[in-house]
Amino acid sequence: MASVTLDGAALRDEAGFMNASRAAFGFSDMVGASIDAWVDALSYLRDEEGLTKFRLKPNEVLEIVVTNAAAAAPDLLEEIAFCVGGINERYEDYGEKPALKLVLK
Repeated sequence: MASVTLDGAALRDEAGFMNASRAAFGFSDMVGASIDAWVDALSYLRDEEGLTKFRLKPNEVLEIVVTNAAAAAPDLLEEIAFCVGGINERYEDYGEKPALKLVLK
């Protein structure tokens, strides 16, 4: 299983989240600096878009591990969890298995 780690201490606001995500996910320059752009980029993990450094196989899952989650802004963690659920629904709408798993530590 592919895995990416984000430090909860960096997740105090959207800008910190996007900076940490840009480094961890290896976002291309085409990915903007917003949560909407994050959702879009992670919606193409099994395609050839090249928006991240990850290219998942048909049934592979990318595990997003947030370490030190207690240090993250609670509302931001809630938003991330909501977005992960929405992204997985997109995959299911296209007849694919969910692509993301969020783990808070």
